[in-house]
Amino acid sequence: MVRSILESITAPIRGLHQAAYLLAALTLASQALALLRDRTFAHTFGASEVLDLYYAAFRVPDLVFVLVASLVSAYVLIPRITGMDREATRRLLSESASFLFGVGGLICIVLAFLMPQFLVLLYPNFISSPNSADFVLLARLLLLQPILLGLSGVLSSVTQVRRRFMLFAISPILYNIGIILGTIVFYPLWGLPGIGIGVIIGAVAYLMVNVPVVIEAGVFPRLCVPSVKVMMSVIRDSVPRALALSMGSLTMLLLTAMASRIGTGSISVFSFAGNLAAVPLALIGSSYAVAAFPALSEASAPKNRDEFTRILSSSARHIILWSIVALGLGIVLRAHIVRVVLGTGAFDWDATRLTAALFALFIVGLVAQGTVLLFSRALYAARQSWWPFFYQLAGGALTVFFAILFLSMPSTGLPASLATLLRVSDVPGTNILLLALAATLGQIFLAILSLFALRKVAVGLARTLVRPCIDGCVAALAGGSAAYAMLVFEGGIAPLTTLMAVFTQGFIAGMVGLIVSALALYLIENKEFRIVTNALSKLLYEKEQRSAVLNPSAEESKQP
Repeated sequence: MVRSILESITAPIRGLHQAAYLLAALTLASQALALLRDRTFAHTFGASEVLDLYYAAFRVPDLVFVLVASLVSAYVLIPRITGMDREATRRLLSESASFLFGVGGLICIVLAFLMPQFLVLLYPNFISSPNSADFVLLARLLLLQPILLGLSGVLSSVTQVRRRFMLFAISPILYNIGIILGTIVFYPLWGLPGIGIGVIIGAVAYLMVNVPVVIEAGVFPRLCVPSVKVMMSVIRDSVPRALALSMGSLTMLLLTAMASRIGTGSISVFSFAGNLAAVPLALIGSSYAVAAFPALSEASAPKNRDEFTRILSSSARHIILWSIVALGLGIVLRAHIVRVVLGTGAFDWDATRLTAALFALFIVGLVAQGTVLLFSRALYAARQSWWPFFYQLAGGALTVFFAILFLSMPSTGLPASLATLLRVSDVPGTNILLLALAATLGQIFLAILSLFALRKVAVGLARTLVRPCIDGCVAALAGGSAAYAMLVFEGGIAPLTTLMAVFTQGFIAGMVGLIVSALALYLIENKEFRIVTNALSKLLYEKEQRSAVLNPSAEESKQP
């Protein structure tokens, strides 16, 4: 039995849709743990200064990660090692890992010494806090994370090329277990740095899960002096992506710095809402983007552009359709979602309402975020690496501009109207809604630009996306209306005074909404809905026919 389980975990998944659904299922487990992590945070800290400090401490290490680790990330390595022989693959991985360890380690050491100065510049209110010493120590500890996750990216390139998607999807689960362990076990012992220790434990587990596949492939990297010629070739292709990612991290860093000036708990509720919105994004957008990338890389040659467009269009149509459906249900059920996940312990009612309002704003950008994840990978696979950077730069600049503009408006204008629309006008700190609105508008703008960039790489792509947009709106309207009607009906049956009552009401309304959405898609004969039902049937009951739904464009190489 144990052997059977291990074989299932390590077995390659070849069909695009089957891989996406498997990734979605395991991502759901990972996101469930992430929500448990956030519930632990909410129960223990509430929307407090301590939790603000934790989230703020992450921003500088995150920026380091995207600037350094992304130079040798899986998204750059996968197109190179696809079809490469074993010895060449091992040599490339060795030089990439050594470069990351050496250069990234040096940068992190320098930043560790300069961390107090960075934090004073970004968060002047926090550095005068009684917890400032722990704040600085936590930020320094978290500098280990970019190196560990960067090495994970190098090894996971082999995991993804060999289509061991189950192992790839297990990594975030282990990562979140480490953070939960840090919160429950180490925080009572050592305070904020204890959570950082849990993060490091999770990052080590994230790295180690890829090791068996790399060893099996015979390409485990060794420490060496990187070849300037080889690394310059990799970095030349990586720099656009690293810069593109850094724009996203820099934007979030600036938004977090602005949030720290709005009031205590603002960073916490902003982060909680973003994490909740990340669940459907991970389940839908991320799953399809990750599953499609190897196939897009194989079909990226000019002679295969029709196949490239077909794979990209298929993935984008599913992302758009299911994201719109999730959007409709998420807005209706936002209060129930927040109350079930976060409504415990020190997390009070005002924080719950404000987080629900922020969640509604974030989820409006779900379609845009999902398509950006896919479109950016398509551009990297097609070696159009600079366009995502230019568009991320424009999107980030627009987000920051909107944030500054909105915050400078009189409180009786847009801020008051937005708070009234989301029913939180009597809650303090509603200016944080303006930052979420700015972030969503920036993502929508970025998605439009990314689609524009693909007009020559995937001719006719935009036309194929019109139908799923219309069908998704029909399904979302039908499902959202049904869910709302069920909430109204259930509201007269039992008071929402317990967690179980809130969960039951939301779950029933959500299931009714899903069923009605599915019925609507069936009645309008939506193509993506039929593909999903067929693919899930094959995945669950006919594993030997996994490649029957949509095969990759080329046979999997026997060597990574």
